Amino acid sequence: MSLIKGAVSVLLLTLNTLLWCPPVIVLALFKLLPSVWLRRHLLDALEWLANGWIATNNLWIRYWLKPDIRFTLPNSLSPDQWWLVMANHRSWTDIFILQYALAGRLPTPRFFIKRELLWLPIMGLAWWALEFPFVRRYSREQLERDPGLAQRDQQATRRMCANARQRPMAIYNFLEGTRFTPEKHRRQQSPYQHLLRPRAGGCAQVVDLLGDRLAGIIDITLDYRAGQSGFGAFLCGRTGTISMNVRHLDIPSWMHEGNYSSDAIYRERFQAWVNTVWQEKDQQLSSQEF
Repeated sequence: MSLIKGAVSVLLLTLNTLLWCPPVIVLALFKLLPSVWLRRHLLDALEWLANGWIATNNLWIRYWLKPDIRFTLPNSLSPDQWWLVMANHRSWTDIFILQYALAGRLPTPRFFIKRELLWLPIMGLAWWALEFPFVRRYSREQLERDPGLAQRDQQATRRMCANARQRPMAIYNFLEGTRFTPEKHRRQQSPYQHLLRPRAGGCAQVVDLLGDRLAGIIDITLDYRAGQSGFGAFLCGRTGTISMNVRHLDIPSWMHEGNYSSDAIYRERFQAWVNTVWQEKDQQLSSQEF
């Protein structure tokens, strides 16, 4: 039965994507025209289409998959403000769960996307048109050999934040930079039991570029201990219970008083703050009750 459910889920997801695809492609082509006014209004239309895609996905998730997702949201959430959302990362399931739980409560989401996914059919074009930041992942050794590589990701984030200042936006960042696997956990020698090492650079740049427009940081801990996190299991309705701990963190005043790229002391302080958040997540994921 689960295989049938999975096949129908794939069909519904494909049909929904194809339904919203043609207008996205047309609007994306118009974005190539050199008009700031036109690009701004096209982005409004593209966001409306993206929200339609998410809303339709949520219908088949709610009435076909019927996942057991347990969470409580802070009362402070608003779709009319700017937010930085950070979460741990297990699989593609995370994205659908976050969109399912937060649709209508936060503005249109933007995710940091690996640059390789730009070439994904249909979705890559949609992400480009919606001005998601495409980032590359470099090892510490690569950055030490060529520090200029970090500037490429910063430029992508800067472009997104420049547009974000014109309209409310929720910027999502999986700070681990990749999906959790036991092999990655071992290779990293992660100090956390359930998590990979977080990277603070993306969050720091969003805080710097959006400044006091940010209403706060939404910290989300996804817990699949009672089931499976794989995307295939999700499509087949076999995830079991999924728990989300969602909390609103105020932005400390010192975060607005430094530069992550050029100030080593500020960079260490920001990374230490992120490490503390990750320690709290790990404690939550190690507890008997979530």
